[in-house]
Amino acid sequence: MVPPRPARTPSGLRLGVALAADPRAVPAGRAEEAAAAAMPPRRRREFLAGRLAARRALRAAGLECGEIPRAGRLPRFPPGRAASIAHSAGVAVAVARVPGPDLPLGCDLELRPLPASAARLVLREDEAALLRAARPGAAPWSVTALFSAKEAAWKALHTGPRALPDGALRSLRDLRARPDGAALRIEVRGDGARAVRVAVAPLGVGVFSTVLGWAER
Repeated sequence: MVPPRPARTPSGLRLGVALAADPRAVPAGRAEEAAAAAMPPRRRREFLAGRLAARRALRAAGLECGEIPRAGRLPRFPPGRAASIAHSAGVAVAVARVPGPDLPLGCDLELRPLPASAARLVLREDEAALLRAARPGAAPWSVTALFSAKEAAWKALHTGPRALPDGALRSLRDLRARPDGAALRIEVRGDGARAVRVAVAPLGVGVFSTVLGWAER
């Protein structure tokens, strides 16, 4: 089985894809091996597929990378390497770029739609209008798209030189989503200077989200 490929990534980003069932999804070193050993089987396969996808994305950007340990929820890359990993329903994806300016990096994959009832876990009252069409003929944002966009933003805002400190965000509700053309502006509540633009592309019944860069004030 060939894993579905997300829509084309923004310019400058490179994509890596791997299946959780790929026999090449194995630990690349002791740190990955120790982390994987403490996980249930399904989570272990997803974790290792994500690392494989990240190495593929980095290789597409002309960079080799060995093992990728963890720092809390996030992967910790060696100097000169940057990537973001996501996985859903047995498929892992990663986006990477060559070293360069201070640009946020984040992605998220959701292949299973979220129920409408999940909105309370993702949105606050001032975002409810996103679930309704802004104008006749326009499609509203789905809960899945908004969750995915915020997940991608969460990753981007917790990495790089402008990373938020641990514990700054208690949940995705601490991020606010606003329309920004065909994309979304995701900002930290109470700190509009920390904001990223996120593109959300349909992928079957799911979505693939990628951070495009810092949002303008």
